[in-house]
Amino acid sequence: MNGMSEITVSDARARLADVVDAARVGHDPVYLTRRGQRVAAVIDADDLDALIASAEDLADIEAAKAARAEVADGEATIPWEQVKADLGLA
Repeated sequence: MNGMSEITVSDARARLADVVDAARVGHDPVYLTRRGQRVAAVIDADDLDALIASAEDLADIEAAKAARAEVADGEATIPWEQVKADLGLA
């Protein structure tokens, strides 16, 4: 199953252990297809965790850029004491 990149759902069902091993060992997703269309993917769990962490980091970076832009455009900031109070930390 080395180099497997696509397999039908029905074939994957019959060869699930091989599909999982191919994704886990090769660190490349195995796409499951139905009627020639990709419908899902099997990927290594650690790779998924890394993708999620990267997506969260990117979202944080974009939110920080947007906040800086709002401040640069003259929007009022929220005092730290107010933030702590709103979060029940004060």
